[in-house]
Amino acid sequence: MREYERTHPWISFDLDLGRASPKFWMMLGEIQSKCEHIAGVPLMGDVAKRLHQVFLAKGVLATTAIEGNTLTEEEVARRIQGLLDLPPSKDYLGREIDNVVDGCNEIRRRIIGGEAGILTTAQIMDFNRRIMSGLPDSVEKLPGEIRTVSVGVGRYRGAPAEDCEYLVDRLCEWMNQERQQAPADMKIAMGVVRAILAHLYLVWIHPFNDGNGRTARMMELQILLDVAVPTPAAHLLSNHYNQTRSEYYRMLDRSSSDNGNAMHFVMYALQGMLDGLRSQIDLIRDFQWDVAWREHVYAAFKTIPGTGESVRVRRRDLILALSNVRDPVAVPDLRKISPEVAEAYAGRSIRMLSRDVEALVEMGLVEVSPSGARAARESILRFLPGRAER
Repeated sequence: MREYERTHPWISFDLDLGRASPKFWMMLGEIQSKCEHIAGVPLMGDVAKRLHQVFLAKGVLATTAIEGNTLTEEEVARRIQGLLDLPPSKDYLGREIDNVVDGCNEIRRRIIGGEAGILTTAQIMDFNRRIMSGLPDSVEKLPGEIRTVSVGVGRYRGAPAEDCEYLVDRLCEWMNQERQQAPADMKIAMGVVRAILAHLYLVWIHPFNDGNGRTARMMELQILLDVAVPTPAAHLLSNHYNQTRSEYYRMLDRSSSDNGNAMHFVMYALQGMLDGLRSQIDLIRDFQWDVAWREHVYAAFKTIPGTGESVRVRRRDLILALSNVRDPVAVPDLRKISPEVAEAYAGRSIRMLSRDVEALVEMGLVEVSPSGARAARESILRFLPGRAER
């Protein structure tokens, strides 16, 4: 009998899905469906890049913030773009970000490049070595080496040091076995469950002197990308853990104290990922709506008879600029909404501007109220398939 079996009986490498609730399966089905939807939506290059960078920044921030990094999401985004230099007193915060970004990019390069996402103990040790590289006291904490002393977080103590390497080997064996056995039509769904379990078990084992949470999130990312979860969605779990930090720790504790019932943590994580996917779908819908609206505007100006080209271009540029403003704008202030519009109306009378607004109203592209003028973007909703309103 190994020591961990006495001290940490909840580390059992088992999850009985036969007792899973209907809600568990419904959430998994929706997660798989939404991941496939996001993966199948063609986005323009700049939009796709922006979506990837936004959620990479969120995921990297979450991975480090839960460990105490105080940089903001905007600062992390700038750091990723190479635009944030920090004073010497904060340089370690930037290095933490750089390490996690490098780790995420390396995993993405390997998995999307076709490498199988099989987990090994050596690979997990390398994850820890990468994320701890160059940080204060990192040499003393022996990054990338399985610990030989007892460690813990708060009241929780990691598994006995003499069992850590054995337990990480068991974890990899379990994850790789489940990877092979997952049904093809549930590849994403079961991959998400494996990613959550890998995270949970590595945190329970706590095999390193430091950086266990960050290492768990690297494992999680690899498993998610390996089952074809789209890159923006692969960072949602990290973001959820950070945004609900107290619940994260509560669910870790509840799962270990309830006879190793990992389902508590799994359900908490699934709900967070599902909520994040719904938000991503809304964001992608906004991108698509913007593209559809702009196409609608260009099409509308192709069919206007009796109007000179310069007038059409001026009015088209006005409505496109107004489309970027969410709140109504007083008609006299419209000439200030963009440099292009300001140039088009420079030296022109307010009467000309008012005529252009009236023409856009007649075209159904603008609405005017006492609050001002606004783009009637919702007018394209009439092109949606008909259905009953509830």
